[in-house]
This record gives sequence, structure tokens and C-alpha cells, in this order.
Amino acid sequence: MNSQGDARSDPQAPVREHRVARGLGEAHVRTSAQARRSIRRALEPGATAAQVDDVLLVASELVTNAQRHAGGVTGFGLAVGRDSVTVSVSDSSRRTPRYTLPRDLRPGGFGWPIVLHLCREVTVDVRPEGKTVRAVVPVDRWWTAEVDR
Repeated sequence: MNSQGDARSDPQAPVREHRVARGLGEAHVRTSAQARRSIRRALEPGATAAQVDDVLLVASELVTNAQRHAGGVTGFGLAVGRDSVTVSVSDSSRRTPRYTLPRDLRPGGFGWPIVLHLCREVTVDVRPEGKTVRAVVPVDRWWTAEVDR
């Protein structure tokens, strides 16, 4: 499933990758709070709070969805590119997220539409052992100087 994509990303652009995977002790991301801490560590210094907010929201929503609907997070990744930050969240469910707008103001159902709105591209890779949701969040070219070093 590829939701909202465009040709703005440069596949040749340098990427600084920050991976947090299963089995890394305290770095293992299981909760939204842990994901946010990991993102803040990876994006500081050089990023203002306003530039990081969308990435934090997308990661929080993806992790929360994995917890609520898929038995928890089995993998978390973060890749910082020239004009984007990619958040990857894996879980053990093969069920893909559904886009449905809530009919009333009851809690729940708003996260996936928010992710799709904030991201340049969202993909869901389903495998026999589960799925990985990959969300590319566009950011200003604030990282260029550090990536080019």
C-alpha cells in the first residue's frame, strides 16, 4: 500500500541512519515515549522543536497503532535524509491499517489519517511474520550541512 507519494525525494541524497532494532536493551522501542526519546536523540543537535514535531507525532501514532491493533512493536527504525525523516515501525500482524474517518468525536480513529496527511509517502510491507509501516515525513532542508560532512 503506497499512500501519498511524490517525486520530491532524491534517492541519491546522503542519509544518516539511526536504527533501533529488537534486542538492543534500553534502545528497544516498545512505547510511544521511547520512540519520541529515540527521535529526539537522533535529531539533536540542529533541529528545532517545530521541525521535529511532525516526526514525533507520526512515530507516536505508528507505535500506538502497533500496540493497540497488532500486539506491540517488533522493530523501530529512523533514517534522516536531506529533506525527510523516515520512521519505520514493525509489528507481528499482517492486517493493514484502514483509512476510516470517525463519524463522531469518540476517541480513536484519527491517527492513521493524521499520518497520511503529514507524510510525503507511506508504505506498508506485509510479510508472513507481520508488517512494517514506513512513513516519510518531509522536513525543511535543515539537515543539509550535517549530512554533507
